[in-house]
Amino acid sequence: MTPRPARPRTAPRLTAWVLALACAAALPGCVPGRGPGPVGEPEARSLFGQPLYPPELTLEARQRLEAQLDSARLVYEKDPDNADAVLWYGRRAAALGHYREAISLFSEGMNKHPRDARFYRFRGHRWITVRRFDRAVGDLERAVRLTRGQPDQPEPDLEPNAAGPLGTLQGNIWYHLGLAYYLRGEFARAAPAFRAALGLARNDESRVAAADWLYMSLRRLGRTAEAEVVLRPFGPGLVLRDNLAYLRRIRLYRGELPPDSLLDPAGRSNVELATQAYGVGNWYLYNGRQSDAEAVFWRITSAENWAPFGYIAAEADLRRLTRAQR
Repeated sequence: MTPRPARPRTAPRLTAWVLALACAAALPGCVPGRGPGPVGEPEARSLFGQPLYPPELTLEARQRLEAQLDSARLVYEKDPDNADAVLWYGRRAAALGHYREAISLFSEGMNKHPRDARFYRFRGHRWITVRRFDRAVGDLERAVRLTRGQPDQPEPDLEPNAAGPLGTLQGNIWYHLGLAYYLRGEFARAAPAFRAALGLARNDESRVAAADWLYMSLRRLGRTAEAEVVLRPFGPGLVLRDNLAYLRRIRLYRGELPPDSLLDPAGRSNVELATQAYGVGNWYLYNGRQSDAEAVFWRITSAENWAPFGYIAAEADLRRLTRAQR
């Protein structure tokens, strides 16, 4: 495997919030994306054409993920035709930010196992990561067809937990298909996909994520009363372990948390921050506060990690907003 060059350090940057305000003030001329990256092929390009390289990891995280990737590679090399071996090799590559390699491995799995919907599900996910939404829709719609009429099955998590897998194969297919539609601005197609994912959810962790995106899709369609119904099952007594960022967003929608509380970085991971902040920006947007929404979206896209769905959705919204202002 070709080693990935380390991303060089850059000069200290403006804080995310100052950058967000600066971008919002000069909206037509400002595009999200990182500064100069390492020499070599980027993993993706932003929707504004900026090269995207894997974000830096802590030494501990990198060592752990590289060890997992090495183990998956050894299993694959022993039996390269085994569907599970190919799938996990791809998943471990993606966990390190090697998205192009992961897509190649999932494509290899499709060629060897053309009726295994898991490869379409995971390649569709990674097409979303690299901003190829049309390809994601194609793969995920194919996965829907392959699993139609079949019993659903648990989908193992990258990091197993005592409670067992949180999601299912078909639930995650519909969830990611809803995301792909949403990111293309096709909210009328996203809503039924998220509703299907919600119907297949087997626990509150999965329900809260699907319900959140369903709510946002319906609000974008102006179907406010229908959206409010989606929130009813998620009262203040609900306790989650993993999808707390989505639960906080739902509590914002229900009026139980103020927007600023979701923008506080204290104790939050990069993924949590992007997830929570996108919910705030979207809430501003469909409540008629476009300038506030834009500032939050610019703030999200000034972050180092460009892979979270909240980051990608903010980028997609900014592209639509900047085009509308030209």
